[in-house]
Amino acid sequence: MEAMKGNVRVILKPNSSCNKIVEFDDGKKTYRIDVKAPAHENKANIELVKFLSKALKKKVRILKGMKSREKILEISEK
Repeated sequence: MEAMKGNVRVILKPNSSCNKIVEFDDGKKTYRIDVKAPAHENKANIELVKFLSKALKKKVRILKGMKSREKILEISEK
């Protein structure tokens, strides 16, 4: 998790049993992240931002992919 900074590619899986960073795909340079929240009404995106902000103790926002499972996040100092 320490390597997460700058712009980061993520594949999000909503409706999971728990919030967790599952793996990093070296080929795609993408993190796979599971969140408990459903994709309905932006809940999974909100859960993703809250989860990563708390886990990394950094400011996280979605730059691209609000309606897609593939997202680009900006991770910066608070």
